[in-house]
Amino acid sequence: MPRSATTSDVFNAIAESRRREILDALILGEKAVGTLVDDLAMPQPQVSKHLRVLSEVGLVRCRQAGRHRLYRLEPARLRPFHDWLAKYEHALDARFDRVADYLMDLQQQGDDQ
Repeated sequence: MPRSATTSDVFNAIAESRRREILDALILGEKAVGTLVDDLAMPQPQVSKHLRVLSEVGLVRCRQAGRHRLYRLEPARLRPFHDWLAKYEHALDARFDRVADYLMDLQQQGDDQ
């Protein structure tokens, strides 16, 4: 996939599993690149590359603190993904409701016999 497509939207940025691992690592608060390297057992250049992609789509923000660059999650940028996924969640919930209704019917039939 061309680089511009990868960095242009949230969907493509989070398609990479290592980027999702970085987002998971940042969920509790900001971390330095070195901490992410240690936490994820990933080479520093690879962490930096993924952080750059995540920054370009606005999923993470960086601030300088002395010699360290601290990254933090910007969860509001996940809203488009959340909104898109919600319609599938509703469809799945409806299917589970139908299964629950079916199981209740089976149970009632068993109780009637």
